Amino acid sequence: MPSFDVVSEVDAHEVANAVDQANRELTQRFDFKDTGARFELEALVVTLQAEVDFQLKQMLEILKLRLAKRGVDLACLEAKDPVTTLSSARQEVHLKQGIDAETGKQVMRLLKDSKLKVQGSLQGEKVRVTGKQRDDLQAAIALLRGAKVSVPLQFNNFRD
Repeated sequence: MPSFDVVSEVDAHEVANAVDQANRELTQRFDFKDTGARFELEALVVTLQAEVDFQLKQMLEILKLRLAKRGVDLACLEAKDPVTTLSSARQEVHLKQGIDAETGKQVMRLLKDSKLKVQGSLQGEKVRVTGKQRDDLQAAIALLRGAKVSVPLQFNNFRD
């Protein structure tokens, strides 16, 4: 029986490249010279460090631009509130990965309401969609691409 998986994954290598590019841009920009501003990446959490809160906003825009150019969907970003002290400011940006139970149920509800002859099942952090015909699965992919879901969706493991 044909099937495919609906997942929400972030390419960690592309994120690392984007953070490196953003760090290089900080060293080149005049307004960040000798400020000690930097990006740090650790397990899909990017930490922005700067002297003042205003610089954090600029750094977040630089990071978003670099991630978008590397093909990482910006819907997976979750920026926490900045923490400001007298001498520095920090902000964490988490990259969401995986489909949680609530989003999985929403995806399965969309498939059920569409009256397509497919079935969805939640398996950990992915949703497996099965159907009898390949055309139904392709219609399900088209439906999910156009749907408003809180995380970016990718489709892989398509089996005939």
